[in-house]
Amino acid sequence: MLMRSMRPMPRSQAKTSAGPDRAGESARVTVGNGIELEVELQVASTSEDVPDRAFFTLCVERALATKRRRAELTIRIVDEAEGRELNHRWRQRDYATNVLSFAAQGLAEIAPDMLGDIVLCAPVVTAEARAQGKSSAAHWGHLTVHGVLHLLGFDHEDEDSAVAMEEHERVILAGLGFADPYHA
Repeated sequence: MLMRSMRPMPRSQAKTSAGPDRAGESARVTVGNGIELEVELQVASTSEDVPDRAFFTLCVERALATKRRRAELTIRIVDEAEGRELNHRWRQRDYATNVLSFAAQGLAEIAPDMLGDIVLCAPVVTAEARAQGKSSAAHWGHLTVHGVLHLLGFDHEDEDSAVAMEEHERVILAGLGFADPYHA
């Protein structure tokens, strides 16, 4: 299910950690296949297990592949308290979840490239990767791709939609060098 649009956090209000990839700044890049991306990375987590902007940009680019030529989005990395608060506020579920997607709505005329926001909860992502016996990078990649596909309108509300979305994820992740996340 697509989430209601959440206005991106203004860059000046972003909580950040030290380091160049944790500064809450956006970077507009044109990637190898001509896709122009602006990915704002906001790291509001104390986790040391967070990939850098280049990793997230590559995952976004691969997820967009044939779907969009230009896109802007925010990826916000949070700890459990913020993840729980957002999940409760927008989905009425009182726990931190791995990924939330907030598709931009009503912005087509003023910001046609804006896809929306993805929120990833670092402690949940790390714990799930460990419990599933997969690399942290593979799980971060999977959840980033999953979030982008939601922003593009994919969902898993019924069996047919879930099968289609999972197949897209498998193909994209294989292209990134990651194994099928749904194979036991």
